[in-house]
Amino acid sequence: MRSILFRNARLIDPAAGTDRRGDLLVAERVIAATGEGLAASVDAEIVEAGGKVLAPGLIDSTVFRTDVDAAIAGGITSVLLMPDQSPPLDDPALVERAERLGKPRLWVRPLAAATRGLNGCELAELSLMQDVGAVGVATGRAAIADAQVMLRLLRYAAGLDLVVVTHAECPFLTAGAVATAGEYATRLGLPSAPAAAEAVQIARDLRLAREAGARLHIACVSTADGVELVRAAQAEGQDVTAATAPAYALLSETALAGYRSFARLSPPLRDETDRAAVRAGLADGTIGMLASRHDPRTEEDKRQPFADAAPGAAGCATLLALGLSLVHDGVLPLPRLLAAMSSTPAQRFGLPGGSLATGAPADLLLFDPDAPWRIDAGTLPGMSGNTPFDGIPVSGRVLRLLKGGETLLP
Repeated sequence: MRSILFRNARLIDPAAGTDRRGDLLVAERVIAATGEGLAASVDAEIVEAGGKVLAPGLIDSTVFRTDVDAAIAGGITSVLLMPDQSPPLDDPALVERAERLGKPRLWVRPLAAATRGLNGCELAELSLMQDVGAVGVATGRAAIADAQVMLRLLRYAAGLDLVVVTHAECPFLTAGAVATAGEYATRLGLPSAPAAAEAVQIARDLRLAREAGARLHIACVSTADGVELVRAAQAEGQDVTAATAPAYALLSETALAGYRSFARLSPPLRDETDRAAVRAGLADGTIGMLASRHDPRTEEDKRQPFADAAPGAAGCATLLALGLSLVHDGVLPLPRLLAAMSSTPAQRFGLPGGSLATGAPADLLLFDPDAPWRIDAGTLPGMSGNTPFDGIPVSGRVLRLLKGGETLLP
């Protein structure tokens, strides 16, 4: 394979906490060297970076569909695939198949279904699925309602040293709801559930995880109470991490105005107080990961009355640009943002990547953080362009993307 030399790049290595100018050499599918004034072999390709950012390829810690084109457009080289597939990833053969879905252009890291058919009752064979490549176990789009089943799951996963990924909404409180209780749900006449449904579920799962000695990851924190519960547990030394999605840091329930079904998400959008708390949680590291929650839906799924529309939105192609909005707003410095989308999920789930160290996989992202563009749902690459950010101006364009040393973009 031909070597590639990036010259004069802004090298940001979130795993090492470094941010400096220099060169980077790729050879034999790995990072061969970094420094200044590096020399390359005669047949190497030279990429003049011109001071643009060179970082590890993004690792998206929550996707519901393997959407290779959308991932590549967003600078993503690796995704953690939730078990909510058809059929659910509750069998070793299904996990093996899921892992191959993105090849050769995308690393797919499956999360095993916690229960058979994701029914919340009978535990799946986690050990067998771990043996064939599952990097964690997840409850899927819904929480496990039965506390006894959840405790058994946490104990089983702890014995295997698997991270348990949970959905943070109490199903008894959210049954039939499509929005967060408050002014907008009342004004629009939408079935709603209190924001406290998240805190109730997080509090229960934190206590059970402490009892089981399990490693816990909250897939999407979206409320002030949820952020505070995770913050307090981390301060007490509990092994818990959390993620959120750009929508919960950039949008609030006001996006539902006009019954905009593209803004029907899971969990639903919250109020401004919650949005501010999510941003604060990202800023202080309580929320350590930013994920797309990529869940593309068809026009038929979304062009429905709000209460009938399917929840979810496309997110891979816009993850980098929307994340950079937090940098431009002063919420996060750029190295911290890149850590939230690469080195932190890599470390938490034991994945390769997320680093510019010599010998690390050559999964690399070269991008211009200041290049402006406007999100257009009709032209987003991938399975579907349903996004609540349609028409919003953003900045940050992928210039080049490598996976295992092979160029995916341009």
